[in-house]
Formats: sequence, structure tokens, C-alpha cells
Amino acid sequence: MRSIRNGLVLALGITMTAFGLAACGGDDGGAPAASDPNAKVELSLATFTEFGYEELIPEYERLHPNIKITHRKTGQGGPYHQDLITKLAAGSGLADVTAVEEGHLSNVLDKGSKFNDLTKIGPADVSPDRWLGWKYDAAKTKDGKVIGYGTDIGPLAMCYRKDMLEAAGMPSDPEAVKPLFATWDSYFAAGEQYVAKSGGKAWFDSAAQNFNAMVNQLPTGYIGSDDKLAVESNQGIKDAWTKVTAAVAKGQSAKLTAFSNEWNSGFKQGAFATKVCPAWMLGVIEEHSGPENAGKWAVTAAFPGGGGNWGGSYLTVPTQSKHPKEAAELAAWLTAPEQQIKAFKAKGTFPSQVKALEDPALLSETDAYFGGAKIGQLFAEQAKKVAKPQYKGPGDGQIQENASSPALQAVEQGKSAAEGWTQLLDAAKKITR
Repeated sequence: MRSIRNGLVLALGITMTAFGLAACGGDDGGAPAASDPNAKVELSLATFTEFGYEELIPEYERLHPNIKITHRKTGQGGPYHQDLITKLAAGSGLADVTAVEEGHLSNVLDKGSKFNDLTKIGPADVSPDRWLGWKYDAAKTKDGKVIGYGTDIGPLAMCYRKDMLEAAGMPSDPEAVKPLFATWDSYFAAGEQYVAKSGGKAWFDSAAQNFNAMVNQLPTGYIGSDDKLAVESNQGIKDAWTKVTAAVAKGQSAKLTAFSNEWNSGFKQGAFATKVCPAWMLGVIEEHSGPENAGKWAVTAAFPGGGGNWGGSYLTVPTQSKHPKEAAELAAWLTAPEQQIKAFKAKGTFPSQVKALEDPALLSETDAYFGGAKIGQLFAEQAKKVAKPQYKGPGDGQIQENASSPALQAVEQGKSAAEGWTQLLDAAKKITR
């Protein structure tokens, strides 16, 4: 499991500048209509970073000799999604099958009329039961259209440095640490204990990383179901803010900005003892911690508040496509359990399909860097703990990237919790005006 795709997507997010992505999509000229099953059809597929489809595309073409697929693969998720929104507004240029990351899903769900309803054009044998319920439901528009087939997910567990907890005289076995990570209250209480016993070392990497996970667990997030800003009236968000900023005041944060050079170096330097850990984070930890820290990191099947998800994507079929039926068939095949297991083996993208989560090929997966942890079984269990999806209204991702995270960084640099809260509110209001 070595993909860092979703981490980079969220890190780069919508703060990156857009660039021109050449996508053929509906602009395929005189391609023949597909009423004849043997007619040649050219399809385009747009993805970003790593989906694990490199070997699957030629396999699909072998199974469907009349189909030719052009894969438009982009390196960075931020520019990719800005380009997507630009082409969506222009009415042309999108690929027949267009990937959308879950952090950007809210920006397309309110434009549902520009995407095909896959329950109408998709293969008849594709059932909602293919996916975890929360994954399938998250791609529904308010009027019930399903605009995306789920690809991967990022179920949350907790990663930690065994040696650092042992040095502080705290439990370090994956089973023994579970009570520490049972709730956010127990997590921050353990952090206070760790800081005291370790001589002032940090418990976690970044206040924003924990806060984002806490907010995503709430019934209502930054935006209400009426598409209005809900931060100021949301007691759950206020409580999460209070707990996180109190932990910062007690020295629990390493005060690092996620995905910065300092954050990257922090893994190798042992700058923090615990880390909010979606499935794809294991590859990030190994890459930045280096071989000298192999066996020092561990992961446990526990997460404060039960479960959560960070990352994952969908395959959509924009109405710009001149071959929507064939595009939907390709998207359905790529997101079938058999193919998602192959993608997982290729790039570590953790599957969202129920049968894939029960597949021995997934459940038997271990990670030597994390002491031989049964990561396939562990994250499959965590995926099933996720509750119903939180509604993500327009601007949700921007608030996380450009309001709450900077406000928490300001608190870590010396602002009071009250001043940081005001900063968050002011920035969120500007985003949703």
C-alpha cells in the first residue's frame, strides 16, 4: 500500500493555480455512434495522480476490441479539479469518464445537471450494494441522481511511534493502545500524559489534521443541507475547536503544516508520536520516516469517535460525452471489485466495494514496515465503521483548506483560540458569500 494520491490531492487542493489539461471528451469529432455494437468507439478517461489503471486499460480494450481508450493522467489533483470546473462551465473539453476526488465532490454535486445519472445509463447489473453504503450515497445529488461510481476510500485508523510511547512509559502494543484512541477526550488526555512523561515532546503533528477528522465525523459539517454556512451555529464544530486548541495550549501539537517540508522531515526526526492515519498514509509515513525507522511505527484498528474517511474518488460521465453508455460501461468495469483489487495491488488504492473488502487478496495484505501489521484486514474493518456520509455543500473543501487550517496554524503560532475562531468565521463567510 504505497499510494500517496489522496494526501497530495488534499495538500495541494484548490490553492494551486489551474493549468490547461488537454481532454478530448465530447470533442472527438466524427466518431461513429454506438448503435452498432461493432462500431469503433474512442473514449477518453481523465484521472489524477495514481489510480492504478495502467494495466486495466489495455485489458478492457482486449475485452472490447471496438473500444479505444485515451488516458489523460494528470500529476496534481488541485490543478486537475480547477480545470474540471472550468471545462464544466464551458460545456466542452471534459473526458468521457472523468474522475472526481471526494474532497472536490461538493463542487460538482450542485452541478448535477451537467453529469449523467448512472442509474439511468449504467449497466443494469450494477447495484448500489456493490459499494459500502456511505460511499455510494455520497455521490447522490439532492434530487437523487447518482453521478459517480466509487473507486477507492481512505478509512481512518491511528498510527503511532511504538518506541516513543514506550520511552514515555505508556502502552505501545496495538491492542493495548486502543483505549487511548477510543474517543477524542481519551486521545487528548493521553496526549497530556505523554507530553508530561516525555519531557515536553509533541503528541500529534498538526492541529488542523485532527480538527478536520473531527469535523468530518459530525452529522453536519461546515455547510448545512440548505447550502448555507453552518460553522457559527454548529455546536459540534465549536466543541471540536475547543478541544483541539486546548491541546495546542498544552503543548501537544508539533505545530507543523501538513505536507510541508518541515512536516515531511518531522517523520524522520520523531517530531510527534501519533498521526491520524487513512489507509494511504502508510506509504507517506514510510517514505518520509525512512528505512532507519522501520518497525518503530505501528497502526491500530482504533480511531477516536469510531471511524472516519479521508480520501477516495469517483468516476463520473459528464453530459458532454458523445458516448455516455459506453463511458458508463467503462466506469462500471473499472470500479468492479475484481478491478479495484488489481488497482490496490498496483498502487495501494484501498477499495470501496463490499466484495473487494472481503477478498482474501486484500485481507491477507501485511506491511513489514509497520511490524507486519495485517493492514488489509485492519482497514477493511475500519471502513465498515464509517457512518452515513456528511453532506458536503458548495465551498466545504475551500473552508477546510483556506479557513479552518490557516486559523489553526495561527493558533499554533501564538494567536488565542478566540482570535483563531474569529479568523475561521471571517474566512468562511468570505468563501460562501
